[in-house]
Parts: sequence; C-alpha cells; structure tokens
Amino acid sequence: MTTRRDLLAGAGLAALATQLPLAALAQAKDSVTIGMTLEPPTLDPTSGAAQAIREVVLQNIFEGLVAMDRTGKLVPALAESWTLAPDNLTYTFKLRANARFHDSTPLSSRDVKFSFERAVAPDSTNAQRWIFTPIASIEVPDPVTVVIRLKQPTANFVYGLSWGDAIIVSPVTAANNKTSPVGTGPFKFARWNRGDRLELARNDEYWGAKPSLAKAVFRFISDPQAQVAALRAGDIDVFTNLSAPEAIPQLKADPKLKVTLGKTEGETILAINNAKTPFSDVRVRQAISHVLDRKTIALGIYGFDLDYIGSHFSPLHPAYVDLTQTYPVDLAKAKALLAAAGFPKGFECTLRLPPPAYARRGGEIVAALLAQIGITAKIEPLEFPQWLERVFKARDFDLTIISHTEPLDIANYARDDYYFQYRNPEFKALIERIDRTVDETERNKLYGDAQRMLARDAVNGFLFILPKITVTKADLEGMWTDWPLPLTPLAEVRWR
Repeated sequence: MTTRRDLLAGAGLAALATQLPLAALAQAKDSVTIGMTLEPPTLDPTSGAAQAIREVVLQNIFEGLVAMDRTGKLVPALAESWTLAPDNLTYTFKLRANARFHDSTPLSSRDVKFSFERAVAPDSTNAQRWIFTPIASIEVPDPVTVVIRLKQPTANFVYGLSWGDAIIVSPVTAANNKTSPVGTGPFKFARWNRGDRLELARNDEYWGAKPSLAKAVFRFISDPQAQVAALRAGDIDVFTNLSAPEAIPQLKADPKLKVTLGKTEGETILAINNAKTPFSDVRVRQAISHVLDRKTIALGIYGFDLDYIGSHFSPLHPAYVDLTQTYPVDLAKAKALLAAAGFPKGFECTLRLPPPAYARRGGEIVAALLAQIGITAKIEPLEFPQWLERVFKARDFDLTIISHTEPLDIANYARDDYYFQYRNPEFKALIERIDRTVDETERNKLYGDAQRMLARDAVNGFLFILPKITVTKADLEGMWTDWPLPLTPLAEVRWR
C-alpha cells in the first residue's frame, strides 16, 4: 500500500512528514470564484442604479465614510469617527490618516468634498441624489477633517452615506471609474472580460486588516441550469443569488455544498407607470392589485412561501405595517373597478422584464393573473442594460417586475422623476416631515402613514421580499447570507 510517507519521500519530503500534519502541507487557498446572475453595466456605483455594480465593488474596491455591517448597523469606514453638534445640523467626520487610493494617493478631506459635490452636479448620474441634497455646505479645515452642515435636521443622513452612491472617489481617477475603478478598498481592480468574468486583487497597502484572499473572480452566469452545473462541477465556489430554486433539494444533498436561504431588503414589485393612461387612473391600479395573488406568484417562482408585502417597506424594519390584506384577491371587484374606469373589456399593455428569474418567471404568472380580468399583458424580455435605459431612465414602459434592494428606499416615491412617476404632493410633504423628524418613535409612526398612503393609491403591485439563495462550498466562510445592502464584502471571506 502506498502511504502518505511514501508519496512524500518520493518528493524528498519524508522528514517534513514527521513534523507537519497533512493539512499544513496542502497549499492554502487564497482565491475565490463567485457566481452572479447579472453582470454590472459599469463599475462605478455613482453612475447608475444597478444592484450588480454594488454587489461587486462596494466595500471591496470603493468605500464610503461609513459602512453597514451584516446586521444593518452603521460602522466606521473611511471616517474613523463622526459627531453631530447639538444643533442637529453640523456633522464633523475624522478621516483615517493612513487611507490611500489604489494609485497610492493619500485620502484627503478634499476628496470627500469633491465626491459629494460631484453627486449633485448638473451632469450627475447618481441614482440617489437625495442623500446629498440636505447638505448646505462642506468645509475641509484640514486634510483629515470634514465638516458638513445641513439645511435642516435629516434623520437618515448618515444612513445614506453607507450606500454605494456615497462612495469617496479621487478627482484624478473618477472619470474612468466605470471601466477602471480606483478606490480605497481592500481589493483593486485587475481585469474585466465583459460577458464572462471580472477579477480583483488584494490591496496590500489597505489601511485596514489584510484580507485572507489574494484574488477574487466574479463569473457571470445568467442561465439557472448553468448556475447549478457550475456549482456541482466545482467551477465556482459560491453563488450569491441562485436563480434555480427548484435545485435547492439537489444542492442540499451534496455534502460538498452549503445552501442558505437568507433575507434581503428587496421589495419586489410589479412596477406601474403611474403617468401613463390607463394606469394614471387609481381604479385601474387598484384592479390590478386585486388580482395579484402573492402566494401563487411566489410558489410559481420559488416553490415556497415568502415574506409578502402590501407596501414598499421591509418587514425587518420596526416601522413595518402589514398591509397585505388591503387588496384581497377579488376578481369581481377588480372587473368592477376596470369598468368604472372605462375599461369593461380590459385593455392591452406591455410587461417589460429584466433577466432575473423572479422577473421572467414571475412575469408569466402575473400575465396569466391579469388575463382573468381582461388585461392582456404582452411580455417583452429585456437584457439588464436595456431595462436600465428604457424602463428606469427613459420611463418607457407600462408594467415591469423588479426588486428594489436598497434599505429604506420608500423616499423614492417622493421623486417626481422616478421611473414609476408617482406624483403626490401629500406624500412628498410626508417624506420631508420624516426626514426632519429626529425622534425615532415619531419617525416610525410617520413611516407607517407613508406605507398606508402608497397602499391606498395602489402605486405599484407590492409582491414580496426577495429571498437570497446562497450556495457555497462547505469549507468557505464569511459570505453574507442576508443582505441589509446588496454587497459581497470579500475582506470577510476565507477558507477553513
């Protein structure tokens, strides 16, 4: 019989075999390959709203003044500390003196000022400009101090600074961040083969703890069955949001793999173009809400129950109000509402769907449900860059299905130019009041009022919270299996 000693002796290592355990002789793993359904359209999270951008770069390549940990708690990032003055208007951030950009340029308070002013500039493409609009002035008294004065007390100001839209960039390299990103994070951009993979390399000059991984590869696999095959073959080490829920039993039975069903902040909705006839009539939107059987939709997509929602708000938040029974399934009432709106025989419309399985599979089910009341929804599949251009930016759609994965994004409904074009002065005034309310109990009460208003107006078809199906190799640790924000912090990932 050939023993371990025989094998080692053949390589001249017999003496070493008496001193070290086998595990120590194995080459330590220092790289990981991560599978993703969607490829980011760019690598600059300030350039667009795509979740996939943040999933790759946030807290890896780019950092903000503050960060959100896996529990949703705000923690220091490029700002080692911050204070709020008694006036509830003036924030002072102290920067880390040893933080550097990947081109070795030291981080300075001027970079913070540049980043925030860039976010609200006339040519800005930042999808969350609301984070910065409360700012009245930014002062930089020294290289590591930033003083930000607000126009009015804004309860969620620091919270917004943890989003990918509030990363700190360098004036020297910002223009090229879409394709050659330069940040301050624990990993550097290495290469991007569009349509296939993106590679990051460890930043050995990082201001924080050195990551265990020396390299990370993101592979983009849109086909659900190809995702499963890659996992089973060991071609990828982890898939962050598996699109094949029907494969869960098969994957759970594989001892080499670990399957986790996690939670996100992803309000999944049938988004409705409120500015377009006939959807501008609240009765039409209410009719649609009365046919959206959430359980049927969830079982058709995933095969199991989900956390259902009746407004645009996460059940994880203490201010959540269960409004799922506002519009019980009622075909007769839905038809009566359509008739009252002038459409007794229904109408035709388009249902434009991005690539994720929840949208493509869910779209087929939603179209069948709408057909019960005479609404013929023609399905039009779009690739994600097309969806971003036509639906999100140009607002050229009737209906679509999408998950909004940023936390506390109910304020988007106060934006007249947001893609579903809900324009309600009463709601805008309510959100402004929420922003000014520092007391948490009172603020949560107002959030309840906001949820009820959106449900009353049936702004969108509110469906469920996006589940996070994570599949990893059994000896890989540190992946976020829940998502308070859509990101994959590689510095926390390691092999056992």
